[in-house]
Amino acid sequence: MAEQTAPPVIRDGTPVKPDAAVVRDALGVGVAVGLSGFAFGVTSAGSGLSLLQTCVLSLLVFTGASQFALVGALAAGGNPFTAAAGAFFLGTRNAFYGLRLSQLLAVPKAVRPLAAHWVIDETTAVALAQPSRRAARIGFTVTGLTLYVLWNLTTFLGALGAEAIGDTAAWGLDAAGPAVFLALLAPMLKSTTERATAGIAVLLGLGLLPVLPAGVPVLAAALAAPAVLWAQGRRTAPTGEAQGRRTAPTGEAQGRRTAPTGEKDSR
Repeated sequence: MAEQTAPPVIRDGTPVKPDAAVVRDALGVGVAVGLSGFAFGVTSAGSGLSLLQTCVLSLLVFTGASQFALVGALAAGGNPFTAAAGAFFLGTRNAFYGLRLSQLLAVPKAVRPLAAHWVIDETTAVALAQPSRRAARIGFTVTGLTLYVLWNLTTFLGALGAEAIGDTAAWGLDAAGPAVFLALLAPMLKSTTERATAGIAVLLGLGLLPVLPAGVPVLAAALAAPAVLWAQGRRTAPTGEAQGRRTAPTGEAQGRRTAPTGEKDSR
């Protein structure tokens, strides 16, 4: 009950966002990313998966990056177990999203399993961008529902019309999802620390992409956060030590100034 009646989280200095505006933004993200299911359907069919296998993968897995990693590895002739392992490791980032969203959304326990299925990049980005718990819940729900329906519908259509559509790279559909996600994240990078973390994460991800299995570079990019925090700690530590050294002589000098006075009094 405490979770259901938790007060809304409203950030200081941020006005309450109308529900209609939240729904509009969530629908925009859901539609834009959901259409990229065409690309997955075509890619999956081209990698040798049947129509049923492709549709079941979207229904049960529902995380585009992991799905693309799986069918991409299969299309390249990779071992199915290796492809599944790479997709699994790439999908583990959603567990970290869930830790944050569980506190923000505070959904009832009865619907948590259903909500967990919708914890992906886009729903997380939309929810975290909202100023209150109510807005976050609306954004998460509308984005998740819209994206789930469209993703599975376009996956089905893409697998059916794989031959008619042709090369998905020529259409650029595979770039729609990442482009929308980056557009959502960019306005949130306001401080130097956040920009530095994002920049290092990009360098790690792109630099390790040619040498590590699919999905692993994304996980390795998470090391950017502790690296930036460590560097900040190294910069602030000498400042604190210098301040300590500056205060120490002051106390010693005061002791020297008071010592002669005490000696004169004793005489």
